[in-house]
Amino acid sequence: MHDWAAPLIASALFAFLSPGLILQFPGKESPVGFMNMKTTVASIFVHTVLYGLFLILFLVVLNVHVYA
Repeated sequence: MHDWAAPLIASALFAFLSPGLILQFPGKESPVGFMNMKTTVASIFVHTVLYGLFLILFLVVLNVHVYA
């Protein structure tokens, strides 16, 4: 049996935390931008940090497993 939690969580977080797709922290005109498909270096850095923190939360702290 293989544990599919890591690839599933990582790919879902990568899709949802892409800057400008759903949310953008910080936005160009406001602190939060919604679905504007534009990005800045600051928002790339913030989203990278959030991605890493969420991965640590799900895979290390919560120890999530999905077996198939």
